[in-house]
Amino acid sequence: MDARSPEAPGGRALRDVAENLFQELQEHFQALTATLNLRMEEMGGRIEDLQKNVNDLMAQAGIDSPAQKHRLCVWLPAVVSCCRLHLGLQ
Repeated sequence: MDARSPEAPGGRALRDVAENLFQELQEHFQALTATLNLRMEEMGGRIEDLQKNVNDLMAQAGIDSPAQKHRLCVWLPAVVSCCRLHLGLQ
């Protein structure tokens, strides 16, 4: 017997419940996607601000030689990790 036929007991009701559940899941997924996109945009802005501030600090400190930049690259990941921890990204 086909679940879509009028003879199937509860077939239409079951299909309606499944369709409603699917619709709710789709709405929740869309809301979650929108929230994640917004947070990623915010994080992108924060990273750009951080990069600008690091560049400004490097310029103020007179860091321009490759050796100085290399030393900076050694400790910068620790700073970024600390920032990520502070922002709750780890």
